Amino acid sequence: MNTSPCSTHATVLRKRKPLLTPGALAAAASCLFLASGHAASASLGEAASYGVLAADTITNAGTTIINGDVGLTPGTSITGFSPGSGVVNGSIIIGANAVQAQLDAAEAYQTLGLLMVTSDLTGEVLGTSTTTLTAGVYNFDTSAQLTGILTLDGPGEFIFLIGSTLTTASASSILLINGANMADVYFNVGSSATLGTNSSFTGTILAQEDITATTGANIQGRLLSLDGAVTLGTNIITVVPEPSLPLLALPALTLLLLRRGRKQAA
Repeated sequence: MNTSPCSTHATVLRKRKPLLTPGALAAAASCLFLASGHAASASLGEAASYGVLAADTITNAGTTIINGDVGLTPGTSITGFSPGSGVVNGSIIIGANAVQAQLDAAEAYQTLGLLMVTSDLTGEVLGTSTTTLTAGVYNFDTSAQLTGILTLDGPGEFIFLIGSTLTTASASSILLINGANMADVYFNVGSSATLGTNSSFTGTILAQEDITATTGANIQGRLLSLDGAVTLGTNIITVVPEPSLPLLALPALTLLLLRRGRKQAA
């Protein structure tokens, strides 16, 4: 695992000399917000209320419960939600009224993908070779796997940038401790995501392609497919609210730090 540069930026912020450059200040501001426990990196906008959002189809094959909205566009086929099968404790939105949510999800995906990586976990297995993580931006060049228990420790954002697929094993889980917030966990997936049988998943998945939640997989977060389908099977999906601090706070802090740097230059 690569050493996080945020500790270096924190040291720089505490020093008056050498002069803080705009680049160093911006990087340090990014690190401060990764550790702040607020949604400084991206906002989901209208997509925030959706437990499931897809572009192609949404198919449910069991007694799934979704505590949040369900949306689909440009596709029109949502099946498996009727008396005796799936339940949506929210709105089912198809077509034009779901377009803005898809646009906001795509913008969040792009924004998260531009963040400075703090650790490269390519080739490691979450929950096995990597069992506990603190806040940061974690990169996988290709696929990522979760086996066993992954513990997210402490406040701040946990952002996983995954080049291709995300796969979680049966009965795997994500555990949050010491102030870690489920609303601050994001998985940016370059292709598809599959959640294993009876697994417990925490966080928002933003996937370019299909998302499959197999039988018994429970999700505290969201399944947002930008270009593909979402397939469900006897799942419980509960939307978690975004943190209250708006995206505008990050530029504001960066501007404050830049002004401090200019005063030092003078």
